[in-house]
Amino acid sequence: MQTLFETKRGKVLPLPPELARLYGPLRIALARSRPYVISNFVTTLDGVVSLNVKGHLGGADISGCSAQDRMVMGLLRAVADVVIVGAGTLRADPDHVWTAERIFPDGAVDYRRLQRALGKPGPPLNVIVSGRGQIDLSLPVFASGTVPTLVVTTTAGQERLRNQKSPELVRIRAVRSRSVITPRSILDQVRRLSAAKLILIEGGPRLLGDFYAARLLDEQFLTLAPQVAGRQPDDRRLSLAMGRTFAPQSPRWGTLIDLRRGGSHLFLRYTTRKR
Repeated sequence: MQTLFETKRGKVLPLPPELARLYGPLRIALARSRPYVISNFVTTLDGVVSLNVKGHLGGADISGCSAQDRMVMGLLRAVADVVIVGAGTLRADPDHVWTAERIFPDGAVDYRRLQRALGKPGPPLNVIVSGRGQIDLSLPVFASGTVPTLVVTTTAGQERLRNQKSPELVRIRAVRSRSVITPRSILDQVRRLSAAKLILIEGGPRLLGDFYAARLLDEQFLTLAPQVAGRQPDDRRLSLAMGRTFAPQSPRWGTLIDLRRGGSHLFLRYTTRKR
């Protein structure tokens, strides 16, 4: 990647030589008193993050199957202690497990080297957020035994999940609500299970919109893919943050801290939390 702009904010992480060659220096400015929350998405030029069409729900259709985008996804998963996704993201890719090597197998050896250098005992805790608890605990993210998994749900969702056998590495925690899961309650449940310093949110847009609304997102990594997806008035294509309206009353502005180019893709990074 070609670095076009860099603020040199934060501590340089010890990337193995091949990852350093592919990405360049990666700096993270962790908070001292709380987990640092980042998000990573890919979007088209016209702001679409999912075509929301059966068989075309994921980011590959948006990025054009960009290897560089997948490499960055893997890099962020490798340095994160926790990866959080919503139940909709799980339904879109039910066979997925949110690890670095799963998204970019070519970097598996270097991702593991990086994790060891950072003192991480293994892959990040995978957190699945499901208000209704309508998820299948036999899916690989739960049953493969490759990652520790936390399901954050409501009391109603917990009652529904009790009808299924819970695999050994899965923990199910209910917030004190039968219908609403707030971002702060998600982080509270994560902190009870993990001394996480860096938390990565990968989807979906409604979950990200909630974190923006709660002002609990510190940084946004955003890959800008060189395609225009287009929209019809009722086609339900998804944008970066859904379910919330911010501007003009309460817009969420970011500050650009890093910009890299890989071919015709741009890799942007913004600080977002209001301090």
